[in-house]
Amino acid sequence: MQTHNKTKAHAQQIKPNVTPFSPSHTLRVGLHPPISTINLHPSLFPASHPSSPPPNMALTSLLSFFIAVTLLIRGLSAQLAGEQDFYWQNLQTQQQHKLQARTDCRVERLTAQEPTIRFESEAGLTEFWDRNNQQFECAGVAAVRNVIQPRGLLLPHYNNAPQLLYVVRGIIFDREGIQGTVIPGCAETFERDTQPRQDRRRRFMDRHQKVRQFRQGDILALPAGLTLWFYNNGGEPLVTVALLDTGNAANQLDQKFRHFFLAGNPQGGRQSYFGRPEMEKQQGGTNNIFNGFDDEILADAFGVDVQTARRLKGQNDLRGRIVRAERFDIVLPVKKKRRKDEPARADVYNPRGGRITSLNSQSLPILSWLRLSAEKGVLYRNGLVAPHWNLNAHSIIYITRGSGRFQVVGHTGRSVFDGVVREGQLIIVPQNYVVAKRASEDEGLEWISFKTNDNAMTSQLAGRLSAIRAMPEEVVMTAFQVSRDEARRLKYNREETRVFSSTSRYRPRSSRPMSNMPKPFEYALDVIKAMM
Repeated sequence: MQTHNKTKAHAQQIKPNVTPFSPSHTLRVGLHPPISTINLHPSLFPASHPSSPPPNMALTSLLSFFIAVTLLIRGLSAQLAGEQDFYWQNLQTQQQHKLQARTDCRVERLTAQEPTIRFESEAGLTEFWDRNNQQFECAGVAAVRNVIQPRGLLLPHYNNAPQLLYVVRGIIFDREGIQGTVIPGCAETFERDTQPRQDRRRRFMDRHQKVRQFRQGDILALPAGLTLWFYNNGGEPLVTVALLDTGNAANQLDQKFRHFFLAGNPQGGRQSYFGRPEMEKQQGGTNNIFNGFDDEILADAFGVDVQTARRLKGQNDLRGRIVRAERFDIVLPVKKKRRKDEPARADVYNPRGGRITSLNSQSLPILSWLRLSAEKGVLYRNGLVAPHWNLNAHSIIYITRGSGRFQVVGHTGRSVFDGVVREGQLIIVPQNYVVAKRASEDEGLEWISFKTNDNAMTSQLAGRLSAIRAMPEEVVMTAFQVSRDEARRLKYNREETRVFSSTSRYRPRSSRPMSNMPKPFEYALDVIKAMM
């Protein structure tokens, strides 16, 4: 969700830097006009008879060629200078993220974690992962999960860090969730009549900023400091999970995650602690930001009486941070839009293994501002994601459905994680650590991966685009002490890119049990979605 004009301008500014290089592109983005628009003054050439060729034609052609080469060189220089400026700016931002995150990390063992703090509200619940955990501190991130019941409203609030929010489940077809983002300085571009029908003589037009719709499978990019609210307009619970980049340069205080509520009492509901309750309880209760102001100040600022100003503080509000909104008359036209995780839009698709869909700053420009990206993965039963590592980002993986086995190996060659991950768990894979994923044999595996770089890149260890395949045979033979035939099998036995089918050396296709085959229903559903 792109919410700032400055972001659009920035995205337009960096667009040539991510476009494949070509000479025609260089001329198009150069600071000088095309060669065809340059007019040479007549005094530069002596007059000649109209019927005879100009005596200085060779000089004219040479001069035109010289001008063209000069413009081309200057255009190339501007292009390269822009690319270098963007590269160093991006590197500096990543360095800032590194310095703000914890730097004395020794990752010896990773764990698949579940939320440790729960706040139950009138119309839902909010769960936090342990923000004091070393894995979160080293990655410089925090995570939160919200479950909003039908007709539930997550009260207006803002955070101190940018976030990527994924809609895990809830609203699918006929109805959609409603989300509002208040952008400072923008006008109220929408208005509607809120007067009851029986009293149309006193019309009142309510004006507000744009509200947006979302549904299951959507990803919302939300900058730091903007006021947010969410409403479940569907008929079943709405589940969202969000990653907050507390190590981002936008968070200039410290690495702690902070949320600031504009209404209600965030801790008015029931609280449950798992793991380390004593540290959380020492922080004391919190209230909304109006609670710390004097009644008279608020009354004077809003131009209301003192009694109304007191209601802003929510001191006796026990509904929590997600409240029931029975009167919610905002009706938006239902827009037909394509699901982001359908097979036709996948970046990597293997009909026997699964698919992976990436979202980065090239497809959503606002992510270049947030310095975040995401990846949605679906593995069919017993499908495999080739061992790979992230070149320039940490990967925070949330399991949205099913179960599977993860293996993570560090720089010492030792396994730091080898276990089963299940729906609702979260695991952090540090930058450059190698990870392999295999779905379970009975239900498959789905996940959403948040990454701390707007253009995160991966490198494979196996498959058609792997590091092993890119090496000469002699290098593979010498490095692994294998024969030439074995080196060729290592390089060319797998033609898939990232997602592999369940076929393996120790389980030939002819003798593979039918229970390990991807579900026929998944095949049929993928074909139907691709055709639609």
